[in-house]
Amino acid sequence: MPTQIPDSEKIEFKEPFIERYSKLTDFEEFKKYSLSFLRRSIRVNTIKILVSELKKRLEKNWALEQIPWCREGFYIEHIKKERRDIGNLIEHSLGYFYAQEAASMIPPIVLEPEGNDIVLDMAASPGSKTTQIAALMNNKGILVANDINSARMKPLSLNVQRCGITNCIVTMMYGQRFRGFEFDRILLDAPCSGTGTIRKSLKTLRIWNPLMVQRLSHTQKNLIDTAFSNLKPGGTLVYSTCSNEPEENEAVIDFLISKYDNAKVEDIRINGLNRSKPILEFENNNYNEEIRKCLRIWPQDNDTEGFFVAKIRNSG
Repeated sequence: MPTQIPDSEKIEFKEPFIERYSKLTDFEEFKKYSLSFLRRSIRVNTIKILVSELKKRLEKNWALEQIPWCREGFYIEHIKKERRDIGNLIEHSLGYFYAQEAASMIPPIVLEPEGNDIVLDMAASPGSKTTQIAALMNNKGILVANDINSARMKPLSLNVQRCGITNCIVTMMYGQRFRGFEFDRILLDAPCSGTGTIRKSLKTLRIWNPLMVQRLSHTQKNLIDTAFSNLKPGGTLVYSTCSNEPEENEAVIDFLISKYDNAKVEDIRINGLNRSKPILEFENNNYNEEIRKCLRIWPQDNDTEGFFVAKIRNSG
């Protein structure tokens, strides 16, 4: 049972939000998990250290529990429950691990990058997925990590450097401006409303409104269109958000596969991961049956953030 945030009963949800989410899921379960503490988790940076070696260093003071869907990922808790500041550990400063939420480890796993690939992480900051992709590539091939402004460049560049990544080119431009490239694999972890991350940022509840969701959906469609146009025939595009909104997820994939006959949705199979059915019908919108192959995760499914992941192949 997750530990509730103090005074969680005083936190209010907007009526339109309650009405909407009651149609999408078990709202009381969603609310319970969204107003509880998120389990801390780390991913071992295998570019710098073996999983077994880092476990030896940490297990004197920290309890580690394997994350079922990521062999380098662990939930972490201080044995005496005296500390929570894993970012202050020397092992973190040395780049031996990345403090990364468990569900956010899924998109790079689905992407399956290889050492001879040319890969684009289109919206990369602060770098959790970029550094994970680099590790999966064994620091080989070419990895382009892009984001839109200098404020987002700083944490991205620092994390790339801290983790010892040498196969990465950091770029700063709007994702929609990529033209004429051919990438083997592209990750588009799109900017989103973040409704799957309420338990990490209660600000999400205050700023949420339906118009914001519609604006973001428009941006996401532009981004995924650009991403697919820069994908090699036979290449793989993974689209992900930490939103639970159908307009930001299923609707975006429906848009892409309706526009491009060669955009094929692929099954996602991950052991140890609980998943919910994608939304195929919502508020007079019906989405393509192929979207059943996508991955929709509510916070209550695995006691994580909420996430959506789709895997698209360019059939050429």
